[in-house]
Amino acid sequence: MNLHSMTTTRLLTSKTDLGHTELDCTSTTPVETGDVALKVDRFALTTNNITYAAFGEAMNYWDFFPTGRDGWGQMPVWGFADVVASQAPGIAVGERFYGYFPIASLVLMRAERVTPRGFYDGADHRRRLTSAYNQYTRCSNDPAYAPELEDLQALYRPLFLTSFMLADFLEDNGFFGARRIVFSSASSKTAYGTAYCLAVMPELELIGLTSARNEGFAHKLGCYGTVLSYDRLETLDPDAATVYVDFSGDAALRRCAHRHFGASLTYDCYAGSSVNHELLRETDLPGPKPEFYFAPVQIRKRNADWGPAAVTERYNHAQARFFDRIINASQPWVRVAMAQGFEGAAAVIAELAARGGDPATGHIVRLE
Repeated sequence: MNLHSMTTTRLLTSKTDLGHTELDCTSTTPVETGDVALKVDRFALTTNNITYAAFGEAMNYWDFFPTGRDGWGQMPVWGFADVVASQAPGIAVGERFYGYFPIASLVLMRAERVTPRGFYDGADHRRRLTSAYNQYTRCSNDPAYAPELEDLQALYRPLFLTSFMLADFLEDNGFFGARRIVFSSASSKTAYGTAYCLAVMPELELIGLTSARNEGFAHKLGCYGTVLSYDRLETLDPDAATVYVDFSGDAALRRCAHRHFGASLTYDCYAGSSVNHELLRETDLPGPKPEFYFAPVQIRKRNADWGPAAVTERYNHAQARFFDRIINASQPWVRVAMAQGFEGAAAVIAELAARGGDPATGHIVRLE
């Protein structure tokens, strides 16, 4: 492929109006020694993209793929891309990689720490950013990869790792002396992924809190023993030892949970993104201090306990079971909706920004 005569098409998002996007074309940068050029193929778009974008400056969300245009960002997405040019030893044209990409026709990366597993983008502007987002996995050497599961991997893989390690963290700590776990935002992928991992333990009572419109979806999942709308939290027995796992970041809901359960609340685990990390500074809550959960901490612990290979094996096994359940023919949890091209991506972003997502629909975009 002659990249010198090509332009790169990018879908840019207004930082002040997330539903507003526009196409932008730039000259394709030459591939120099150590570089790889990848053609973005397919990726997922979820409400997480919108949530993170809303706090983009505080979270360095826009810094992964800078646009050079004030007020406009490139929305990072999880998906797949193919190498179309390479000056990096160990990476061949035609190889397929999974990772964090911009919504663009082409992306140039500086390949470093190349191994059979993949590489890291060592571009100067990404060195200060979270390392996990800079890692690209070689599909041909990924035991969890299957071509027919690419859509699920794009939608769930980054989230299910958090779910798997959160379930392990709670078990590792003896559920903080409780046998009842209450989840907020129960219809979110990370929440029900965690509940799925814990549902194999019959001694646990798993309760999902969600909005009234998503109550039916959360109930059909079968992960929770009980599903309640948020306004019914106070119908729960306040005297049973309870762990509160917060995926919503809703300060008012957190205060309600602390007031209702009081001394029976043994642990408050904030498992949402760092979007609302500031809310954990509240000091007037009865009961335990809310604690921010960070998956890499538990991963490091288990790497030391079990060894990295065993951690990867356990995770891959759990992910395979989770994916099987999502697409179960008799009662699938999610329907994949396929959008085509930049126009399709723009329409999905506008829909998610305006009305939020339907938890029963997973949006995948194919740029081809």
